[in-house]
Amino acid sequence: MGLLSQGTPLSWAESRQYNDYVREHGINQLVNCFNAAKGRHNDHFFWGDEIEYHMIRIDDKAKTAQLSLKETEVLKNLGEHGKDKQRAIDQGILFHPEYGRFMLEATPYQPYDGETIEGYAEVEQNMSVRRTVAHNEMGDKNVHAATLTAFPTMGCDDFTYPKTVPKGPSSQSLFLPDEVINQHVRFPTLTANIRRRRGQKVAINIPLFEDTNTDMTHLDSSIPKRELFSGDDEAFLGAAKPGHIYMDSMGFGMGCCCLQVTLQAPDINEARYVYDSFVNIAPALLALTAATPILKGRLADQDVRWNVISGAVDDRCPEERGEATLQGHKARGGIADNANVIYIPKSRYDSVDQYLGDIHSQPGIDGLSHITSVGTVSKESESSADYTYFEPSLNDVESPINPAVYAKLRSAGFDHRLARHFAHLYIRDPLVIFKEKIKQDDATETDHFENIQSTNWQTLRFKPPTQKATPGNDSVPGWRVEIRPMEISVTDFENAAFGVFSILLARAVIKYRPNFYVPISVAEQNMKVAHTRRCTTDGKFGFRVNSWHGQNEESVIAQLSLDQLFNGYEDFEGLVPVTRRYVHETFEIKTEQQRNAQELLEIYFKFISKRASGEIPSTAKFIRSFVMHHPEYKHDSKINSSINYDLIKYLQRLERYDPELTSEFFGKEISTWMSDHGY
Repeated sequence: MGLLSQGTPLSWAESRQYNDYVREHGINQLVNCFNAAKGRHNDHFFWGDEIEYHMIRIDDKAKTAQLSLKETEVLKNLGEHGKDKQRAIDQGILFHPEYGRFMLEATPYQPYDGETIEGYAEVEQNMSVRRTVAHNEMGDKNVHAATLTAFPTMGCDDFTYPKTVPKGPSSQSLFLPDEVINQHVRFPTLTANIRRRRGQKVAINIPLFEDTNTDMTHLDSSIPKRELFSGDDEAFLGAAKPGHIYMDSMGFGMGCCCLQVTLQAPDINEARYVYDSFVNIAPALLALTAATPILKGRLADQDVRWNVISGAVDDRCPEERGEATLQGHKARGGIADNANVIYIPKSRYDSVDQYLGDIHSQPGIDGLSHITSVGTVSKESESSADYTYFEPSLNDVESPINPAVYAKLRSAGFDHRLARHFAHLYIRDPLVIFKEKIKQDDATETDHFENIQSTNWQTLRFKPPTQKATPGNDSVPGWRVEIRPMEISVTDFENAAFGVFSILLARAVIKYRPNFYVPISVAEQNMKVAHTRRCTTDGKFGFRVNSWHGQNEESVIAQLSLDQLFNGYEDFEGLVPVTRRYVHETFEIKTEQQRNAQELLEIYFKFISKRASGEIPSTAKFIRSFVMHHPEYKHDSKINSSINYDLIKYLQRLERYDPELTSEFFGKEISTWMSDHGY
């Protein structure tokens, strides 16, 4: 979960005087990073994943399933600063804190080798070890580490163990107590500062699924009347919308779990190309992994989490959002009266706004491509000739920038697109500043840069190296791309399959050089499609279908189902076939270990293919169907404690590969393979 500095966090009123200082020195640090890595190229293709868990306490006697707020042994013992961290390292894993006190993040200790087929076979095994170690470390053996995107009854009565009451000053939520927030000082400060900067609580309104007995005409019936904080009446002043699930706290979004993967590209040019290539793949990956049909005890009329988190960290004041203020609130929120305020179209958690541009490589002294500190493109002279596939006109949505940051980066030698990328991120304010970390050495530290970089949560993140990433220093990561849209899935098999597939697809992109560029507005529309209910089977996504035919053809964009996009059809080689082709053409299979790895990859491809075709249901569809067929469901879109308990137990069986459920969920071919291979 981003940057976890130690020290004394400043409140919003205290910290905003340092906003420009942090931005200035953050950019100094960025420039120093790029200059240090000048000439770095041909990096090894390493990659890694991040898995997030909900710690759920299951009481079979009381028939309840609740988020556990007491289970801290895993991080205390095996976390990054744990007293027995080496025990986790010895098993090739490491645990990290997340926003929620009920959450846990786990990663491989070392990155996977993406240049050997055996490396991809390690992923699921590593994920399985993480889950097993987490379970074994729990002090309360009734607590279960579950890979569930959103806890179904979060924000309802008695959703935590022990019981808590929503009356905390950080979020001031009507539904979530501050006790659900991680105890590290960064997290409650982040929560409070978003609210203070915005000038009101966050307001998340997700369309409610309309069943036969659902009340669609009134406000969310779970909204209580309270007079504890000044913002307690916001829901009734227009923050809540009829026919929607209303949520008012950062925890509803940052309390969701997801799967993220990060790859190290050979050099900056390849990183830019992979980043741009995945801009329009990201919405499809979100839809393919859809797993969020329930929010705050209600069935939603969508299947994914993304816009929930987008709303949960939306710190824009009304003037920046271009919206009317609520009665009694300020248009500028908590922004200083003398500060410059611009219209910002999106939350800081949203889809990618601009392509980086697949800039032509520059020949190095050894004949290989490498980055120079001087770009080749100026704002005034930029044209398609400066790029392989990218056309400047493709960036066709509004994307404001910080002009001072842009000018500084251009003068430091950044090309127009790269300077614009970071200048766009730097329209945001730092949200948490630590008193002890204000003064930094820009030649060696990057906390000020990461303060902005790590709180811009887009579907992809372009990650520069640090000042230590000098040419030849392979112990320090180089240019990386983080792929962020995917939901978390119930089983390690699924999460490994999605992670491995997305990375192998990135490798196929680097090898086969497709042209996946579409106007950013098309990718934006695809994100909206990914949020619709049944998007996995019914959604249509705009995609360039003559991607493989070179740069000189006029773009042909068709509306594709996920089946057509991933499995292909007569006009388009799908993403699964091209990734399968990459594996067959790239890796030599000589040993039994390599043959086993190839077999595993093939079953992953079959799973992805069947999910895209609809033969295997999405997790969201699977969960929704369970609820709607539950004997206690009253067709009013509400999920009670009993339904929640039965659902969690049902998914626990699937996570453990119960043969009955694997057959129902994965189908005969894959469930038979699982049975034959000891799942």
